[in-house]
Amino acid sequence: MNRIKEFAGEFARSVAFICERSPLAADRPLRWTVIANTAAGGFTIGKRLLAHRAALEAAVKKAAPMRLYHAEPSLTSRKAGSRFAEYGFYETKAAGNAAMITRDLLEEALSAGSEAENPLFLVLSSGGDGTALEILCEFHKRITAAPDVAAKLRDSFVFLRLPMGTGNDGADAPNLGDALDTLLEARGRVYSSAVRLSTSTHGKGPFYAFNILSAGLDAFVSRWTNRMKGRLPGDSYKLWLDAASLFYSKIHKVGLMDVRVRDETYGPVKHFREKTLLLAVGASGRRTYGAGNRILPDDRNVCMMREMPVLRKIAIKGLVARGEHGGCPEVRLFSARRVEFTCEYPILAQTDGETVLLEPSDFPAAIDVSEPLVPLLSRTPCKRIALAYGVCYSPRSGE
Repeated sequence: MNRIKEFAGEFARSVAFICERSPLAADRPLRWTVIANTAAGGFTIGKRLLAHRAALEAAVKKAAPMRLYHAEPSLTSRKAGSRFAEYGFYETKAAGNAAMITRDLLEEALSAGSEAENPLFLVLSSGGDGTALEILCEFHKRITAAPDVAAKLRDSFVFLRLPMGTGNDGADAPNLGDALDTLLEARGRVYSSAVRLSTSTHGKGPFYAFNILSAGLDAFVSRWTNRMKGRLPGDSYKLWLDAASLFYSKIHKVGLMDVRVRDETYGPVKHFREKTLLLAVGASGRRTYGAGNRILPDDRNVCMMREMPVLRKIAIKGLVARGEHGGCPEVRLFSARRVEFTCEYPILAQTDGETVLLEPSDFPAAIDVSEPLVPLLSRTPCKRIALAYGVCYSPRSGE
């Protein structure tokens, strides 16, 4: 515990030092908040601690000669009473804490000083995909429920998801060094989509994801990975994936799934009815889950897999990890903004690693991809790259 506390303090001080020198808001005040889950793998796994410490030292060294900007911790983070609050560091202690402080940040932004000051609120998610999910869900729900303040909030916020968890598939950089370079080389924002799961059961959902939302085998793997966190060392996803390849169909009945793809953008309605092992929908294509498995290997944002024999599941697992499953006869890859589905039996769904059981009364269910609404930090001013990943680009003012 002392090692984790020591690193958390070092992390808070170093990130604050870097934020003070980030050119992100060169023309307006910057208010940053670090929302950290120090129980996540990035703070607790020994090898990662060493790598993260080296990344922090390198970034601080790079930032040292850079000019100071008008930047300081948010008032919300300083008043939260957390360890290292003077550095804008808020430490979550339980599920829901990240959502709570995000709500407070939204209120701070709405009540921020004059229009002339117009501060930009930078939120650094420093945990796993679950921490980022809570933060982005609160922001997305607020801007969609309150159109009168949506434009102000979208202009007032930018998010950066640091890879401080175990899997980090939803992070905005592959490693901490790249993420910190993004802060030091910030050039603008990209607006990313959300994926929304709604059911026919009143009061159940909706559920959101900002990377991949799926139903079937991988949700089973996510549920057991989450249950065994803290009991098994390191990343247990691969262990449960191997087990699921052997036992999933014996534990969960794989029945017929009726799928309708409704999207005029990509052509007429598509209809599939087959025994389905997996249905995955991403906020865009070119996304991974399960610590780097390339389930959406190209620009298409939907992957369906038919049920298959055990030996075939084992064989295809490696192809999925490498993103080479597109040519398999059991796999469909396509693009869609809305997917409606009904299952013959109960099925697990996962939203960026958080799971929910869908029962017959929940169907028909629908998965929708929203318009790009969530502002994420970018270190590239290139519109072409942003659009290739299904997001909209907004440069820093003055560029």
